[in-house]
Amino acid sequence: MSNTVLITGASSGIGKATAKFFQEKGWNVVASMRSPQKETELNQLENVWVTRLDVTDLESIKSAVSQGIAQFGGIDALVNNAGYGAYGPLESFKRENIVRQFDTNVIGLLDVTREVLPHFRAKKAGTIVNISSIGGKMTFPYGSLYHGTKFAVEGISEALSYELNAIGIKVKIVEPGAIATDFGGRSFDFSNDESMVEYQEGVGKLMAVFQSGFGDASPAELVADVIYESVTDGTDKLRYEAGPDAVQFMAQRKVADDATFIGGIKGMFGF
Repeated sequence: MSNTVLITGASSGIGKATAKFFQEKGWNVVASMRSPQKETELNQLENVWVTRLDVTDLESIKSAVSQGIAQFGGIDALVNNAGYGAYGPLESFKRENIVRQFDTNVIGLLDVTREVLPHFRAKKAGTIVNISSIGGKMTFPYGSLYHGTKFAVEGISEALSYELNAIGIKVKIVEPGAIATDFGGRSFDFSNDESMVEYQEGVGKLMAVFQSGFGDASPAELVADVIYESVTDGTDKLRYEAGPDAVQFMAQRKVADDATFIGGIKGMFGF
């Protein structure tokens, strides 16, 4: 009997690439997304079931998990991938946008995990992969909201690993660097208020770096490969970097003190 993975945010980017990767490896895939009626590719693949799951909608979470279990007889791995990045001066964000960022990237991840846990606990087995970012261990200017959520994902995942590893459930964190996805499009929420003149020079520098793409971004398939490794390597390893820039940034972060590392980031952005 084939194993089954449930992936959130599978309509594009890392999520879609991961759904394809697991399917090619012979897994059943519950490919969940907010608008499954728009999907035209994954629903043509054998053993892939496309369904609606909005991480901010509890009923859609419950339905997707229960129907996924019914469809394939169980779930063996959960990939919490759904999320987006909010950047811009904190003052410029309306409160509802702040709440939406944390509801999607943090509370949504917790709600999906909590819905799957009883199934994993009954089996005393299962793997939870939380997609973090190098932005969960370091920060860029004007990213207080996005980085706040990814730092939260890191802490949640590490702490959760203690209680779940004790009952046979593994927790993994995947930390991509710059990936060639639509993060700068529909997965990117940029806020600015040009009347706040004090911020505008810095905002311009931020956008110049973002538009340059941080150099050569890695393909989403690279992250999918790392996610698959994290699920199948049979180890208790917690963190997995994805992309050469991720490896480089994390190595620098481990050896540099705050002043040195943050100074380097300021230099990269021209601050």
